[in-house]
Amino acid sequence: MSRTEDWLDAPHDPRDPNPWLALYLDASGPLADEVKRAWLADAASRSRQFVLPVVRPLARLSIVLIQLLKIVLPNGLTSSKWLHRTIVWGMKTFVRPEANWLILRHFHLGSQVLAFIGRNALPGRELPSHPLRPADIDALRDDVFLQHDLNLFNFVIELNRALGGRPIQPPAGLDFSMIEPPPLRLEEMPRRWTNFIDLQTAIEVYTPVYQLFLTDNDFWRATNSLQLDETIGIYCATLLQRPDYLVFLNNKHPLVPLTTLRAGFRLVLHGLSTEMLHALLSRAKAEHAAPFQR
Repeated sequence: MSRTEDWLDAPHDPRDPNPWLALYLDASGPLADEVKRAWLADAASRSRQFVLPVVRPLARLSIVLIQLLKIVLPNGLTSSKWLHRTIVWGMKTFVRPEANWLILRHFHLGSQVLAFIGRNALPGRELPSHPLRPADIDALRDDVFLQHDLNLFNFVIELNRALGGRPIQPPAGLDFSMIEPPPLRLEEMPRRWTNFIDLQTAIEVYTPVYQLFLTDNDFWRATNSLQLDETIGIYCATLLQRPDYLVFLNNKHPLVPLTTLRAGFRLVLHGLSTEMLHALLSRAKAEHAAPFQR
């Protein structure tokens, strides 16, 4: 298992510069230091270097084969309970601490971002919500992955129904009270010798598992939810009046859904986009509070 310090503390050799050190020192993005360290430590792991290139084509082949099976049995072999139990077992047994921490953070961050949009796009009104704040990996057993996808579509539908076709308008004052670091500690993630699989490899493996245990409709809805990154980004950029923030979102246009074949890679981009957006909201919160602290 590689450690961040292996490349962070190594002396710089101009004839052989370390790419991970360059990415870590680059300050053009908004990620907090602990998040960037965890993300790059995971990306620099041997698992991503040697296991991912083998797993990715096999996972994509599995997606094709399962899709053929789903044509005949669109609702067969489905069980949300076993899907979540399988994912939880795999995370606790095989996935790196940094990857597990980032996965758990994702649900907290997504819930906070939706709460920010709802609170500020409709001041004085509360939309129906199902916030997800798993305290540990075991908490994911409660259909958290499936509920995450449902939350996103339900939010977009409820928000735009409430707006009555009107575009979002920035309010007189923004409420950032829901934007805060999740109460999750990297040190508390499983650290057995078997926990070596990186985030991207784990997601590539879990994608066909997700497809197998969900109905064909549920899986397609889950993959199509990745197209809404830019939509959520537009909502936040409009409220903040910062269109430049959209540069960090990269799942392309929501009206052009992609196939399920690259869902694993796009899911990683979704996770990074969520981290970036939450970091930008945290920065805006700090800037908003600064005048009142003088």
